[in-house]
Amino acid sequence: MTNAQGQPIPVIIDCDTGVDDALALLFAVRHPGLDVRAVTCVAGNTDVDGVVRNTLTVLEQAGAPDIPVARGAGRPLIEPARSARHVHGEDGMGDIGLPAPTRAAVDVDAVTLLRREILASPRPVTLIPTAPLTNIALLLRTHPEVTHNIERIVFMGGAVACGNATPVAEFNVWHDPEAAAILLTAGVPITMYGLDVFQRVVVPGADVRRLRASAEPGARLAGELLAHRPATPDVGADSEAGGIGDAGAVCTVVDPAGITTGLLPVEVSLAPGPTRGQTMVDRRPRPGESEIHAGLREQQLVDVALDVDVDRFVKLYLATVERA
Repeated sequence: MTNAQGQPIPVIIDCDTGVDDALALLFAVRHPGLDVRAVTCVAGNTDVDGVVRNTLTVLEQAGAPDIPVARGAGRPLIEPARSARHVHGEDGMGDIGLPAPTRAAVDVDAVTLLRREILASPRPVTLIPTAPLTNIALLLRTHPEVTHNIERIVFMGGAVACGNATPVAEFNVWHDPEAAAILLTAGVPITMYGLDVFQRVVVPGADVRRLRASAEPGARLAGELLAHRPATPDVGADSEAGGIGDAGAVCTVVDPAGITTGLLPVEVSLAPGPTRGQTMVDRRPRPGESEIHAGLREQQLVDVALDVDVDRFVKLYLATVERA
């Protein structure tokens, strides 16, 4: 996928690497239609220093060029950090024994790097946050001028139906709800790649085994990471199958026709209690009694992913990560 001028799409990935963030990075740096200008790191799946380490390691293993990587926020805007090590392992990468990186992060913070790379890009940048949205919120509030050179934000987060951090809230939004609410006011086109599609794109076990047996380090790493991501129960007896997770958001940038979206009002629940962090997606065909009696409230319209062509994204992912 390239832009209308036949050039690679300039992208910046904001991540909390993380097993499936690593899968997303492996895909992004190997796809010829993407120009990864920077990677910024934020606390989420593990602490932010671990995220930086994991990101640098993945880029090395993938044979990526010298892409600038910056350390970002170590905690959400308001609440303390709450990791997902029970999912991603103590090191955030499935505890598969990856070597320490020889690369180093740049000597500026994530917000500074984001501003610099967005404004320096000769073409509008697509931001791909696959993590809690703290860095992006800080960027938008500190340097709102960057929105003039942002093509779109495609973020992995939220859910129309069921959450995972809570019954109604997805982890990235739940981790920093205020940051997610700020993102929705960015004033640029936004695509929400949420749990409703995230959980469905699963690589079959035979393909995972082939990747794990590869002699090429990047493809082999993809296989090891997929093997750490058990598929959802509805894939049946294929116990070695693994979901690509966050990488689906990057696939969406390359191949937007692979998802079905609806342009819908989305609001983040910020109130304390059991709904905090919920992305309330309004799919009603007409206003209800609340709006009739109290008047319409301003809500942001977001391209919400409602369905995904699973086979299409699996084939795209495999074809890309197996590029030598």
